Amino acid sequence: MILADKIMEERKRGGWSQEELAEKLGVSRQSVSKWESAQSVPDLNRILQMAELFGVTTDYLLKDEMESKENQTIVDNATELAGKARSVSMEEASEFLQIQKKNAPLVAWATSLCVMSPIALIVLSGFADERIFGISENMAGGIGMIVLLVLVAIGVAIFIKTSSQVKKFEFLEKANIDTAYGVDGMVREKKNAFAQKYSLGITLGVVLCILSIVPLMASAFLFDKDYIYVSMVGVLLFMIAIAVNLFVRVGVVQASFDKLLQEGDYTVSKKKSEPIMSRIATIYWLLAVAIYLGWSFLSNAWHITWVVWPIAGVLYGVVVAIVNLATKTED
Repeated sequence: MILADKIMEERKRGGWSQEELAEKLGVSRQSVSKWESAQSVPDLNRILQMAELFGVTTDYLLKDEMESKENQTIVDNATELAGKARSVSMEEASEFLQIQKKNAPLVAWATSLCVMSPIALIVLSGFADERIFGISENMAGGIGMIVLLVLVAIGVAIFIKTSSQVKKFEFLEKANIDTAYGVDGMVREKKNAFAQKYSLGITLGVVLCILSIVPLMASAFLFDKDYIYVSMVGVLLFMIAIAVNLFVRVGVVQASFDKLLQEGDYTVSKKKSEPIMSRIATIYWLLAVAIYLGWSFLSNAWHITWVVWPIAGVLYGVVVAIVNLATKTED
C-alpha cells in the first residue's frame, strides 16, 4: 500500500472528510486530494503531523513493506485505547443528539420560568406601595410567592424529566470516550450545519441582555412613580428570561456536539476538573439563594434584592476561571 492509500485509509478510519483533515493539518482540501490521488507528496512536517494525528509511525506512512505489521500494531493500539476509554457507537451518538435536540427547548423554557418567577412578586410589591388596584402588601406577598413557587416547581419538574432522559449519557461529561468509526465525521457535519443558528441565538440573546436595561433607565428619567420603576424591573427580568431561553436553547445542542467530539468545555483536561467544579457550583449557588431569600424577606425590598443574581453570575465566572487555572497548573 502506497502513501496515498494509507492517508486515505487513516482519514476514513478517523471519520474525517478531506476538508476536515486539511483543517487539522493547516492545508487546503485540494492538497489532501492531491496526496490521496498520488498527484503530490506531503512534505516532512506534514508527514510528522499525520503520524501523530493518525496514531501511527512515520515508518508506516513512508515504507510500503511495513503495511501488514504496522496495521496489526494499529489494531492492537486501538484495542488498548478502547479498553481505557468508554466506547460510543453510532447508534448511541445519534440517540444522544436526538434527545438533546428535543430537550433543548424544554430546558430553555424551564430556565426562563425560574428567571421570571419573581416578576409577579416584584411588580405586585410595587403596586402595593402605591395602593394601585387596591392591592395590599399581604396580598402582593401572597400572590407573588404563590406564582414564584408554581413557576419554579414547573421548571424543576421539567429539569428532572429531561435529566432522566439523558442520565445514561452522563459519562460523556466525565469519562474519556472513544467514538466508533464515522461518529466524529457525522457529529462535526451536524455541528457545522448548526453553527449559523448557534451564532444567531447567542447574538440575539446578547442584544436582549443589553437592551433589557433600557426600560428601567427610561422609567427613571421620564417618570416619578416608584411603581412604574418597579414594573420596569419586571420587564427587565422578562427580557433577560427570553435572552436566557435563547442561550440555553442553542447551548444545549452545541454542548451535545462538544461532548461527543470532546471539545470546548468537554476536553479530557476539563473533565478532570468537573467533579471539583460541580461541588463548588452547588455550594456557590445554594449560598447565593440563601443570601437572596434572606435579604429579601428581612428587608422586604424585592425590587432591589434581584441585583444578587447578576452579581452572582459575574462572580461565578471568576470562580470558574480560577478553578480552571488551578486545574491547568496541577496538570
